[in-house]
Formats: sequence, structure tokens, C-alpha cells
Amino acid sequence: MRKAVAHKSGDFVAVAVADLSPGEEVEVHFLEGGERLRVKVREAVPLGHKLALRDIPEGAKVVEYGEPIGKATTFIPTGSHVHTHNLRSLRWDFGGKG
Repeated sequence: MRKAVAHKSGDFVAVAVADLSPGEEVEVHFLEGGERLRVKVREAVPLGHKLALRDIPEGAKVVEYGEPIGKATTFIPTGSHVHTHNLRSLRWDFGGKG
């Protein structure tokens, strides 16, 4: 059963297509095809939320769909839940500071 799907091989995050539990190892499928990636889940990730596929430094732009979607507001370790508590959207970033 697929539990996490990413869009492109360079994406930093995948979308949980089922609830993910801490300690669980999931195989991440890429919609563009290619090799799958295995990631150990560090914390609960609800259905529809994002899972970190790599360590993401604080301040780094987070890539999904092959495009930057937000900025990490704290260090995000591989296998962590990525959501509004640690990611600020770039959608409303009009070049201001922060």
C-alpha cells in the first residue's frame, strides 16, 4: 500500500496518503517515476500532510512539485511532519523580510 507520494525526485517533501506513525518505515513513490525512497517516520504525519524526505535547514526554501513552496522556520529532520508549525508559505511572500 502506498503511504507517501512525492511529485518529483528532487522534492524535499512527500504527501502522506495515509496516516503515518512514528517509527514506521515508508516507501516514497514519485509520480514522475524512478527509484523509490525509504524514509523512517519520526513523528505522526496525518493524511494529506507533508513528510520531510531529507534534513531541511532552518531558513531553507522547501521544494515540492519541483518548485519552492515555503521556507523552513526551524530545522526539520528527515521523517518529520512538515506543516504550518515549521514551514512558512512563499505564496504571500512579496519580498519582505522574515
